[in-house]
Amino acid sequence: MVIPSTLEPHQRWRRLTAMAALVAELLFDLVRCLVGGWLRQAAVAICGWLDTKIHGRAARFVVGGLLGIVAYFLIPVIAGLLGL
Repeated sequence: MVIPSTLEPHQRWRRLTAMAALVAELLFDLVRCLVGGWLRQAAVAICGWLDTKIHGRAARFVVGGLLGIVAYFLIPVIAGLLGL
């Protein structure tokens, strides 16, 4: 058994760095879950609102295509920012 006070300073620093990395990883996971859930809820709310505003099959097709193109480019960017 090693007493913490007998550790050399660089060993203590390594131990604190490892603990900080663990806490940072847990915080990143928590933030990723929260932000991902909020983005999903916002997308569902916007789509529900948009569905009531668009009338006609052709208009829905055009808007859906535009939203699909936007999502094709934005989803990888958001996923990269969140570290997914």
